[in-house]
Amino acid sequence: MILKNKNGKSENTVLVLDYGSQVAKLLADCSRNCGVYSEIVPFNISLAEIKKRNPSGLIISGGPDSVYAKNAPALNKEIFNLGIPILGVCYGHQLIAHLLGGKVSPGEKGEYGYRELNILKIKETPFEGLNKKIKVWMSHRDQVIKLPTGFEVIAKSASCPVAAMINRKRKIIGLQFHPEVEHTKNGREMINYFLREVCEASGKWKMSSFKNEAIKKIREQIGDEGRVLGAVSGGVDSTTLAVLMNKAINKRFIAMFINNGLLRQNEERDVVKTLKQAGVNLKVVNAENIFLRALSGIVDPENKRKIIGRLFIEIFESEVKKLEKLNKAEIKFLAQGTLYPDVIESGGQFAGKAGGLASVIKSHHNVGGLPEKMGLTLIEPFRNIFKTEVRALARELGLPKIIWGRHPFPGPALAIRIKGEITQEKLEILRQADAIFVEELMDTNRYYGIGQAFAVLTSDKSVGVVGDERSYNYVLALRAVDTSVFMTASVSNLPHEFLCRVSERITNEVKGVGRVVYDYTSKPPGTIEWE
Repeated sequence: MILKNKNGKSENTVLVLDYGSQVAKLLADCSRNCGVYSEIVPFNISLAEIKKRNPSGLIISGGPDSVYAKNAPALNKEIFNLGIPILGVCYGHQLIAHLLGGKVSPGEKGEYGYRELNILKIKETPFEGLNKKIKVWMSHRDQVIKLPTGFEVIAKSASCPVAAMINRKRKIIGLQFHPEVEHTKNGREMINYFLREVCEASGKWKMSSFKNEAIKKIREQIGDEGRVLGAVSGGVDSTTLAVLMNKAINKRFIAMFINNGLLRQNEERDVVKTLKQAGVNLKVVNAENIFLRALSGIVDPENKRKIIGRLFIEIFESEVKKLEKLNKAEIKFLAQGTLYPDVIESGGQFAGKAGGLASVIKSHHNVGGLPEKMGLTLIEPFRNIFKTEVRALARELGLPKIIWGRHPFPGPALAIRIKGEITQEKLEILRQADAIFVEELMDTNRYYGIGQAFAVLTSDKSVGVVGDERSYNYVLALRAVDTSVFMTASVSNLPHEFLCRVSERITNEVKGVGRVVYDYTSKPPGTIEWE
């Protein structure tokens, strides 16, 4: 959906120049949530390409480098002469100052985490309508110490004299902090100000636009012949993908559910019911014994991931041959629900280009996991969107709340939520405990307000008392985080009474658990899953 503003720009498109920040995509995600379509592009995108796309705004992301360092990622200064509004965040803020005649140098001490921002100028700035003091999320050592010509300071912190700056005439804004992360209060309002007031975007982009475009692209890529295979787990990503593929090519899409023996309680039953109700062509493969045998004695989480990934591919290879023989039609494509956070945390963004500066955090994702020997072409309709957008798409497709509101579940399933060796006993313990936790969250209307919640069975055991006897059972951890984008997360502040009730139910109803603890670690520094 391309719209033009009064200056002839593509008013519903903003480009985010990626300088290697792990949260760069949140800038695009936030823009889309404001109704303005945005795309991540490499930091060294050519001037000609920017002119060709004719966006209504540019956002320069953060990054790990120092702008004054040798070989630091730079920016073509001619971009500032295109008349396109620009927002620089963190490294982007410093880069603007550095290139336009200001000065950036290391501060006496860095700022990391929450800091109080003192707003100096509110009117006609990103702080329009906000309080004079707000909490923001900082992550920097360097700082701007001299303004470029034509800029004015509009905010500062205790140790950062230029926490925000603006050049009203050239429509350029720099923010030292990160408005895109959930930790910054009113961050979305700041980005929305830039999009609507500075870029003059209409805010009319919706996921319905994405749905129609995705169906069109799927049909174009697949053509009129051949079948498509896709793995489903019951989670929101794979379920939404299956329904979207079914909308695009109907029965030519085959959803394959592989029961690896590492699933949540009643998972297979629920998956089959949901997808059959949606009219999806479904094949169920029971491979529980294959996976559990291969994982016997394995304790390292990285090895667990690799074994599970390898087995999935081997089973797919085998099942593809069976399906082709049965249907007498060639399967040419494999559809995967890869999301952008999967891509960026696997180090896969802009593969083969000069971008892709973000470091690898996760090694097991669907990204790049398909061997060429399978001879299947990969289809990833969700590769450039976030979890929040997949949920919105699920609603557009008419899926029930129990699906689009469901918490994420990792590809390696319960294997990475069990510390140490995986056994049937441990799996049963974890399934029961996790089901109790989720049930209590549902019953108290807390589940859909939390980004992700689950139980983890640790390898530790603890002495306890059951009746008049001494016990020695597992320590189980509960994890709940508030997040919508999953690249950052804060701990859910669940009431003490609630956690006590869940703990009491688990220790009373689940044989083998003697103690329950609650994880208070945010992301960063931790990850959401336990590994």
